[in-house]
Amino acid sequence: MFMMPSFDAGLNVRQAVYDDIPKIHEIVNKSFKLYIENSGLSSIDALDETVEEIKKDIDSKWVLVAYIGEEIVGSLRLEIREGGIAYLSRFAVSPESQNLGIGKSMMHTVDSIMKKSSIKQLRLHTASKNTGLIRFYYGRGFYIDSTTKDKGYIRALLCKDYA
Repeated sequence: MFMMPSFDAGLNVRQAVYDDIPKIHEIVNKSFKLYIENSGLSSIDALDETVEEIKKDIDSKWVLVAYIGEEIVGSLRLEIREGGIAYLSRFAVSPESQNLGIGKSMMHTVDSIMKKSSIKQLRLHTASKNTGLIRFYYGRGFYIDSTTKDKGYIRALLCKDYA
């Protein structure tokens, strides 16, 4: 199991296990409700996610959780695709734990996985009107490649090159 300590004291990131599913589900729901509010949206697919879908992702993707002591405070999913491309989704930090460096630490772990896996580019989508998230990703080395309205709102495709 891949496990990397974060750069913040007491915070660690590891691969998720089935026992983590209820907490992952809770964090995704809480953080994506805040995402909707901050992005000016009315709804988003993440809020309809079931525990069965999380289990399926644990079986087929890199699902990471960040935790302090025994408490899970964040999660994300990575899908390795063809051609040296990876896609990041469901990146969530519990609202009461945001702005503490947890997201940055999780992205450091993702960067390490991408480099060890010889990934050329990491991609993700986020609401283009959510300036806080756009700034966060820019600060991690991402850039906007394009935008789309395929989900009913303007989503930016952000990319980070590793090669």
